Amino acid sequence: MAGAALRVAGRQLSQRSGAGVPILLRQMFEPKSCTYTYLLGDRESREAILIDPVLETAPRDAQLVKELGLRLLYAVNTHCHADHITGSGLLRSLLPGCQSVISRLSGAQADLHIEDGQSIHFGRFALETRASPGHTPGCVTFVLNDHSMAFTGDALLIRGCGRTDFQQGCAKTLYHSVHEKIFTLPGDCLIYPAHDYRDFAVPANLRCGVQTPPS
Repeated sequence: MAGAALRVAGRQLSQRSGAGVPILLRQMFEPKSCTYTYLLGDRESREAILIDPVLETAPRDAQLVKELGLRLLYAVNTHCHADHITGSGLLRSLLPGCQSVISRLSGAQADLHIEDGQSIHFGRFALETRASPGHTPGCVTFVLNDHSMAFTGDALLIRGCGRTDFQQGCAKTLYHSVHEKIFTLPGDCLIYPAHDYRDFAVPANLRCGVQTPPS
């Protein structure tokens, strides 16, 4: 199965978990940094999580949370970004009760620091943290608890992966992260990356699954 079977999600706006329980999902785009931000919510409890917020579009995201009648518990980041400034801090002020979350290995400040294997809960759902360093030491992938979705940040993009020539990046480490933490997910797991630099919706990163690891 592995890499070739994984599918990269396009601009899909709603999804169902593997158990058939509807989860609210919104995918937003910030064109300057070509960054995707994802809003996930439990339709019953109205608890929600926002993944990879961008400073410039934080007011838009906060407004959407309010329009949908959600209560944002966490603004989580897949890594400490060099290509855009996170909007977590602004969201905390716009939506009281929201907490910022990032990997402990990122070295960044946050309300909560997470580590590999820990989960973030919202309503009936949870995101499992999978450490996926290589682009940066603190990169993580968030996997929905039924393994139907994975939010890979810059570890795995569309037809590629994040750069490894800055921010303490390491190509060998990233190769092993992708193969051991992402390509081991079920073949029908949808991959939601942090960026879309060329407006690709599909297919997945097929070539990443067949290359030999860097020496």
